[in-house]
Formats: sequence, C-alpha cells, structure tokens
Amino acid sequence: MGFFERYLSLWVALCIVGGIALGKILGSSITVLSEMNLATVNIPVAILVWLMIFPMMVQIDFSSIKDVGKNPKGLILTLIINWLIKPFTMAFFAWIFFDKLYAAYLTPSEAQDYIAGAIILGAAPCTAMVFVWSYLTKGDPEYTLVQVAINDLILLIAFIPIVKFLLGVTNVYIPYDTLISSVVIFVVIPLVAGYLVNKMILSTKGEEWFKNVFMAKLKPISIVALLTTLVLLFAFQGEKILANPLHIFLIAIPLTIQTYFIFFVAWGIGKKMSLPHCILSPGSMIGASNFFELAVAVAIALFGLNSGAALATVVGVLIEVPVMLSLVKLSNKWRY
Repeated sequence: MGFFERYLSLWVALCIVGGIALGKILGSSITVLSEMNLATVNIPVAILVWLMIFPMMVQIDFSSIKDVGKNPKGLILTLIINWLIKPFTMAFFAWIFFDKLYAAYLTPSEAQDYIAGAIILGAAPCTAMVFVWSYLTKGDPEYTLVQVAINDLILLIAFIPIVKFLLGVTNVYIPYDTLISSVVIFVVIPLVAGYLVNKMILSTKGEEWFKNVFMAKLKPISIVALLTTLVLLFAFQGEKILANPLHIFLIAIPLTIQTYFIFFVAWGIGKKMSLPHCILSPGSMIGASNFFELAVAVAIALFGLNSGAALATVVGVLIEVPVMLSLVKLSNKWRY
C-alpha cells in the first residue's frame, strides 16, 4: 500500500475540515456550484462520483454476467438486508435515540422530523458509491453490477410503500426524475463508457497493458475524486454544520450505529451462507451505505428544504464516506 492510500483516513479528515472552512469562507457564493443541478442531482458532484465509479465499470467483463445466476446466494443476501431488515432497524434506532434518549435535548417536533429523515435514508439502498467500495475491497465487478441493478428495480416498487408504512403518511411523493436521472448518471453512463474503453484498450493494447498500466494510473484518479467530493459536500453544508453542531452530532450517532450494525449483520449472514469475499464484501457495503441523492430529494419534497428531515438526510451524506472507508478497511482486514 502506497503512502497516499496508507494515510487515507487522514486525508479524509483534512478534506472534511477543509470543506467546512471553504463553505464558511465562500459563504453564499458556494451556492453557484450547489445549484448546478439536474433533477436535484448536483452536476459537479455527479462528475466526481462518475470518476470514482469508472475504474470499477471499466473492469466489468460482460460475457461473465450471464453466469451470475449460478450463484444466487449473493442476490438473496442483498435482498434480505436491504428490504427486510435495513429500513426497519433504521426506524427502530431513530425512534430509540430521537424520541427516547434525546428527549431532554430535542423538542417533540424536532424528534419527529429527524426520525422521518432517518427512515427515508434507510429505505434507499446504495446505487452509485457501492461501486467505489467494491473496487476498494476487490469485489467481483460483474456481481456488484447485478446486485445494484436488482436493488434499483426493487427500489422503483418498494421504496414508496416502505416509507409510507414507516412514516405513517398516505401521500408520500417520490421525485421519479431524480431517481431516473441518478440511475442514468451514476450507473448507465459510466457503465457504457467503461464497456467501450475496455473493448478499445483490450483490442489495441492487450490485457497485460490494461491491468498493469492503465488500471494502475486510473486508481489514483478515483481516490482524488473521492476526496474532492468530500470537500464539495462539506462546503455545501458548512453553514448548517456550524449553525447546528449539537444536532449534527446527535443525528450522526444513530446513523453511524445503523451503518455498522447492518454491515455486521450482512457479513454474519453472508459468512453463514459461505459466500466468497468478493461477493460478500460489496453485498454488505450495499446494505450499509445509502442512496443519499434520492433520500435528500424526497426529504426536501416532503418536508421542505430547511426541515429537520432534510437535515437528517444531509448528515447521512456527511458520515457516509468516513464510516464506509472504515468498513472498507475492515473488509480488507477480514479478507478470506
């Protein structure tokens, strides 16, 4: 492991501090970047996420995808975790912390808003960033693609009923333009680009050059894009963080516990199912992380831009990368 990768946690911490400071210094002028949206998907962040995902996509061997069905256990695991366990444990942790443990610090209205935001976050399994986590843990790229695709299809059907049930409301609105554009931007475009580049390089340079030269140069781009994304996200939310430091901390605790809990549950079930590491690792990562673009958009549509629910989903974005990087490290340590 190189010097840069060895101290990745340090660079992440510096990017978080730097992003908050940048947001404070630039003030309202940062809104120029934060408002560059396509169906509420931020374009600068989308480009950076695309750069993170591309190294995973370019390695996919489409001829082997047809064989994924021969090992259905990994797909069964991701379906159980994301649709039968995760939304309900998130609702439980949110209720315990916001309604019970934090009763002395939050008003009933604030508690209900934060519970709603956590529920929306927990009902949206990861779509884009899991390709990064899979790549960093040497996950099977073909199988990861299928796991994500299956979850995306179920998301179209199951997200609204689950959120309705857990929130106890009858008029949940989901911005389908956000959902569709997110899938296109974060999955379809880098997937097509990766396929074309893969075929072109293999036909002109050969497999050895592709693996030893091209991929070696591509990996640093992915990590730099990850760190730059952190700076932007924290710069966009800098004012909210500085204005509500205690609430940010209170919200982060149950969201962090939920992330680790789901990862350990998925890992334990996957080990019992005798899944190989290259399938279990991305499967656990899908469950642990969230489709935060969709969660933020739905929270804003339901409760408003300045609502506690929207703030809770934003905190989910803030803790996502640092926590998931720690799980990447753990997954690599537990590789078998």
